[in-house]
Amino acid sequence: MDLRPPGQTAHQSAGTGHLASEPQPPVLSYGGNAFYRSGKQHRILAGAIHYFRVHPSQWEDRLAKLRAMGANTVDTYVAWNFHQPTRGQRPNFTQWRDLGRFIDLAAAQDLDVIVRPGPYICAEWDNGGIPAWLTGTPGIGLRCSDPVFTDAVEEWFDELLPIIATRQAARGGPVVAVQIENEYGSYGDDKAYLRWNRQALLDRGISELLFTADGGTDFYLDGGALDGTLAAATLGSRGEESVATWRRRRPDEPFFNVEFWGGWFDHWHEDHHVRNTEETAAEVSKILDLDGSVCIYMAHGGTNFGLWSGSNHDGEKLQPTVTSYDSDAPIAENGDLTPKYHALRRAFFHAQGIVEPPELDPALLAPAPVLPGRTLDVDPGVELLELLRAGTRQRSSVRPLTFEEMDLDSGLMLYSAEVTLPGLPHAPTESRIRVMELHDRAHLWIDGRHAGILDGSSAGEGLRVQGTGAPVRLDILVENQGRINFGPLTGQGKGILGGVLVNQRHTFNWTQTPHSLSDWGAQELEHLASASFRTDSAADTFLAFPGFGKGFVWINGFLLGRYWEVGPQSTLYVPAPLIRPGSNSIKILELEKWSTSIELRTEPELGQTARP
Repeated sequence: MDLRPPGQTAHQSAGTGHLASEPQPPVLSYGGNAFYRSGKQHRILAGAIHYFRVHPSQWEDRLAKLRAMGANTVDTYVAWNFHQPTRGQRPNFTQWRDLGRFIDLAAAQDLDVIVRPGPYICAEWDNGGIPAWLTGTPGIGLRCSDPVFTDAVEEWFDELLPIIATRQAARGGPVVAVQIENEYGSYGDDKAYLRWNRQALLDRGISELLFTADGGTDFYLDGGALDGTLAAATLGSRGEESVATWRRRRPDEPFFNVEFWGGWFDHWHEDHHVRNTEETAAEVSKILDLDGSVCIYMAHGGTNFGLWSGSNHDGEKLQPTVTSYDSDAPIAENGDLTPKYHALRRAFFHAQGIVEPPELDPALLAPAPVLPGRTLDVDPGVELLELLRAGTRQRSSVRPLTFEEMDLDSGLMLYSAEVTLPGLPHAPTESRIRVMELHDRAHLWIDGRHAGILDGSSAGEGLRVQGTGAPVRLDILVENQGRINFGPLTGQGKGILGGVLVNQRHTFNWTQTPHSLSDWGAQELEHLASASFRTDSAADTFLAFPGFGKGFVWINGFLLGRYWEVGPQSTLYVPAPLIRPGSNSIKILELEKWSTSIELRTEPELGQTARP
């Protein structure tokens, strides 16, 4: 079905150069518990796809599959730190970061677009999408009316919003709605900040429907909703109760579940989450049967490539998110159409009065080509500590510096100092090395010998070591496992925040050697462990690391992501666009233990399953 305004073609909607500059009445509106699109009653049937989690060569395929599912709308966040990871540099909107192209491709599929520009997005994305250079500003108030925060957001919006504004539906584009902030009722109660966010969008030409999004209860509405602005809900079950809450609290608004959690994300050290297909479709159907609108989060999850996966915190420990963002979505991480896809497709078409969905294009049903499975020998590289000591940008300080003080967004930091461990040559004494406020995980060496591993829950108790009264070199390698993306600890710093103690005595005079990893090029990768393979044509593959411990992997110079033997994820998805005909290079930075080979596998292995 054609969702463009009368007289407009999909081809016309994909361009922007001809679009009018003057704001027009919004194409999407609401009243009397219903949405209206160009004056006709309308229901939003949407799915979330994040352009930053999908290789741009695959955007068109994933959007086509969403459209074929019966959706009329695609929803995406905008991750600020993905576009502007470095302070002072202009945001990048090219290639993988070409948000405008993603929106245009959606228009070519006759999909409306909902854009959620934040500045905070959660999304299990590093730091909730806010750049670490901003959250690391001493004394800053995040997601509130602190002008240090809002001034930076305004500069970002000045660059971002023209891309969205010129693609609004009233100007011939596909953007029908833009979100104000994100789930603010889960974080704060500064309504002046929310009103500022709304006005910042209006002032920069956003004239389509504006809305907030919060959990489906009174508590979340109290903190996050605004008078005179549509309030959407985020939930995965008990939708009928939320519909009742909305009809009581927002009687003139249609119910829109902008995040229906049809699956869930995974943390390292935990199970792989799945959600029963029939239960998922039944919950969606309940909302649709009550005349609600819905967006499946995620329709296609994609991958936390590189170091972009975030972390949660349960009040006691950090919970880093895995590299995969498959999320048990209807369109799998590799683009396959799952049983959940077909069940939700039936629900979406039924909501449009179509009992039996049309047959799918065989091209969409065909699984993506996969490389044959094989085992690859690994050539060892330079020893880890030697490699990390040789880094550039070293900086000396009296106390240990944080990642933020070193302008290090992600990756690793090596801290080095000379310490004296109490004892006598003929009578060694046990001491404890304690790393205070360690964020997140640390390897310790004494005079080049590995002494142990600490994390945030064990660092205060410390590592027991033997000393003879002689000075030794202490090296501490700290890994940032992903910045917290949800809750009051969002924006928390990384590295050693509270100092290093030998028993109760502070250790001073440190040298910091930062390793961003995401910026590593051929010179740095040359010294890593390596494997290679040849292929006649590009296809997907799944990398596995049997016998390895924890580390990072690059393919053809692209930082694919993290692996960790604790699971649940045991393979990393490698999309075909990262493979090239001929020779392909794999580089490995292993932190804990080695094996002699890795594997290319033909199927994903995301781990033992658990229900969310």
